[in-house]
Amino acid sequence: MDPIGILKSIAGLGGLSLIFGLILAIAFKKLAVRVSEEEKKIRDLLPGANCGACGFPGCDAYAKALAEKTGEYPPDLCTVGGSETARKIGEILGMEVAETEPKVCVLRCAGGRDKAVERYEYVGPRDCRSNYILLGGNKACAYGCLGGGHCVTVCPFKAIRMGPDNLPVIDPKKCTACGICVKECPRQVLELIPRSQLVYLACKSRDKGKAVKNVCQVGCIACTLCVKICPYEGAIAMDGNLPVMDYKKCTSCGICYNKCPTKSFIDRAKARPHATITQQCDGCGECVKACQFKAIDGEPGKKHVVLKQKCIGCGRCFEVCPIRAITMIGALGYTKAA
Repeated sequence: MDPIGILKSIAGLGGLSLIFGLILAIAFKKLAVRVSEEEKKIRDLLPGANCGACGFPGCDAYAKALAEKTGEYPPDLCTVGGSETARKIGEILGMEVAETEPKVCVLRCAGGRDKAVERYEYVGPRDCRSNYILLGGNKACAYGCLGGGHCVTVCPFKAIRMGPDNLPVIDPKKCTACGICVKECPRQVLELIPRSQLVYLACKSRDKGKAVKNVCQVGCIACTLCVKICPYEGAIAMDGNLPVMDYKKCTSCGICYNKCPTKSFIDRAKARPHATITQQCDGCGECVKACQFKAIDGEPGKKHVVLKQKCIGCGRCFEVCPIRAITMIGALGYTKAA
């Protein structure tokens, strides 16, 4: 083996590497894309999740689009960063960003394995899309969750897992309301609602009565009871056979949840307050008239009492009492429990 030849080969390769390195360094400087200071600042504010919820392939692309100031893209598309990030981006761009209420994803279906009927036994990939392609899915309810766990797969924040009833369980602490699972669900049973909203209808069936009962034990039968008993005008209205909630008018009092004959509503609150009547009560009876659960007792003109075992903590008595003799115990923290 010729040692001189080996050294010449090493020297030649080293020289070529040096030349190519210099060429690449020069090309990098000459061809480098210049990033504006505004783009750098915006990129530093974005969380770096690169989830795609903003409609861009990543945070870098979104920052670049905002820095170009075309006015086409608003600064509040990043649901992960939330309203505070949007506000700071707005300051950089010289834009005023309106405060938006944080949202969370919920499942608009309660028809799990033991409560909903299946048309046939599905054998195939554990994926909702594959199930849906086969005659619209195996679940007899044409509007219910197929339970294939596709939402678990696509969630970039691992905020969804499958529960024992074959329905997805969403962790509100991990959910960023990116909406990716909402877009991917073939049955459209996932929905973003205001994070402060505690009560919602867990059904999207457009059928009614017997047609619903034949396929699901907890499906909405369009009885319209929730519309009739709701004390807040316009908070619940019928759209065909389906009650639709106006979250701006709804107070999450829980009356519809407790009165629904098919238990189609979900209450996200882990705890509820209860009413108590102080010594100031003059026995006017307004609270008795407002309470739909017969949870207040007393003779006219005398102090009334709350039957705690019947009180659901809706707060209607508190709202109607003319002399403010009613207090809601535990009302300060129950909404945060969800």
